[in-house]
Amino acid sequence: MRNSVNLFRCVALAALTVAAPSAFAQDSLDGLLEEVRTVRAEETRIFEQRAAEFNALSAAEQQKRLAEAQAKRDALAATSKTLSDQFSANEIKISEVRRALRDKATALGLSEVFGISRQVAGDASGTLRQSLISTQFPPAPGEVARDDFLREYAAATTTPTPIELERVWFELQREMTASGQVAKYTTNVVQPGGEAVEAEVIRIGPFTATSDGKFLAYLPGLNTLNVYPNQPPEEFLGHVRALESATSGYVPAVVDSARGVLMALYVERPTWAQRIELGEEVGYIILLVGLVASLAFIGQLIYLVITRLKVSRQLKNLTKLSEDNPLGRVLLSFKGDPNLIEQDADIAELRISEAVLREVPRLERFQSLLRLSVAAGPLLGLIGTVVGMIITFQSITESGSSDPKLMATGIGQAMIATVLGLGIAIPLLFANALLQSLSKSVSQILDEQAVGMLAESIEKQRRA
Repeated sequence: MRNSVNLFRCVALAALTVAAPSAFAQDSLDGLLEEVRTVRAEETRIFEQRAAEFNALSAAEQQKRLAEAQAKRDALAATSKTLSDQFSANEIKISEVRRALRDKATALGLSEVFGISRQVAGDASGTLRQSLISTQFPPAPGEVARDDFLREYAAATTTPTPIELERVWFELQREMTASGQVAKYTTNVVQPGGEAVEAEVIRIGPFTATSDGKFLAYLPGLNTLNVYPNQPPEEFLGHVRALESATSGYVPAVVDSARGVLMALYVERPTWAQRIELGEEVGYIILLVGLVASLAFIGQLIYLVITRLKVSRQLKNLTKLSEDNPLGRVLLSFKGDPNLIEQDADIAELRISEAVLREVPRLERFQSLLRLSVAAGPLLGLIGTVVGMIITFQSITESGSSDPKLMATGIGQAMIATVLGLGIAIPLLFANALLQSLSKSVSQILDEQAVGMLAESIEKQRRA
């Protein structure tokens, strides 16, 4: 009697457990806990009800119910054994058929063909996955993408069917044919904002894709094209627009032979403004020094050029001296009695020297500032380099690793500071040399003409 009750309890619990999984559809933990409690209470109630019904039966009826349950269990066990034996027999038969098929393929020399086809499919699957041609030929409904098909075909152990072999040939042939074509088609293009828009795309083989005057990048994981957030310079985009507007003939075009790798690196290059911003405070100080020195150079260069022209004009008319140029002012500074020129020669020479020295500061103006800027530029760049290396070492210490991405900011700051320092020092060095050359040429003219006039005056006095 006790065994029959236990058997009935197990049967009842098994019957109730089938409905339990629906209780786990709740989202919150509190709701899930409440559902479990409700189901458990319902199971207990049904079990007690069935146990009461079973205990209310007579002993003969209980034995009858027990015999029926055991008979049902034995029938299910026999059915399970029959199906298991049939499954095993089918597995053996399938294995024998496959072995016979392999033997037949070996006898016909097809095993090597199948192996080569799988090897080629495995090699081509990676190429097709990275090829933007896949955007022009999306899979049909219910069909596997072509790169996934080749990868599954290469990994399969079963004998390929004629349909599979035909598709392998077809996909390889289509890829080779499309690689030599310039095609125009419509597909979804992901915009910089993230939205997908259907647009007309021009594809140059498997190398470059453009749309609406912009270059596109291929995303193999999503099998879609997206617009580069940063586009190349205008000279590149001009070729894109010319290609999109062309209807026949040949036009220049931009082709990335690395299938998008070079273009991705090119568009990520920072602009000069971004590079200077990376230099931070030291970079701005270097630029300020260079700007001040450049303005001083331009102003002094204009002054020296104008002065040189005026001096040249004065050289052509020494009889009529003018105070609007250094040579005229120097020659006008010679004052003395012509009859006493020999006695006053030393004084006249001193006056002329004084007049020349009075003109020299204006001629050599800002040259010391340029020399200082030439010397200060590399030193300021060195400061930026040291600061950048300190930032690099700090990033290594804080992260505990030498990841190049973590060190890139510090190294970039160090390098751009050095470039800016040398960038202002080298041009200013040549600028200072130019100013020195112009100022010395004017000073030499002043000395020659002043001494020549003094000598001429003394010579005239002696002849007289």
